[in-house]
Amino acid sequence: MTEEQEVFREHIQQQGLKRTAQRDLILDVFLRTEGHLSGEDLYRLVHDEDPSVGQTTVYRTLRLLTDAGLAREVRFGDGRAHYEHNYKHEHHDHMICSECGKIIEFYSPELEAIQDAMAAKYKFQLTEHLLRMIGICSDCRRKRAGSEKKVAQVANSARR
Repeated sequence: MTEEQEVFREHIQQQGLKRTAQRDLILDVFLRTEGHLSGEDLYRLVHDEDPSVGQTTVYRTLRLLTDAGLAREVRFGDGRAHYEHNYKHEHHDHMICSECGKIIEFYSPELEAIQDAMAAKYKFQLTEHLLRMIGICSDCRRKRAGSEKKVAQVANSARR
């Protein structure tokens, strides 16, 4: 049994719940998947392996994973909750492309220092923070520049 499985087993036991094959499968699929999954994404992956697992079971188990500290809920401005691995994972922040949805995880000691300084300035004890930066990634900017260049070329050709 992995450490994560043991943490989950202890958590559901503390909640007075039973360990089930469906919960074990949901945990296993979540742990095998990197990145940021929505509940719907996780449901599809689990359903591919066992069509008898219902969507409600996936969402309830996802809440248990979050409560156990194995998953962390993050929101990227698309109206959906996404989940990422949380247990023994380093803190990081996110940059999100508003055009293609690409998510870049990063850690910045400089930003952490500024947050600590602001908390101290206002005599505020930080317990956690979430930083989400939204913009346009280099790939989308490059595509946009290419499209603008083509439009300009067509416009110039039409004037001749």
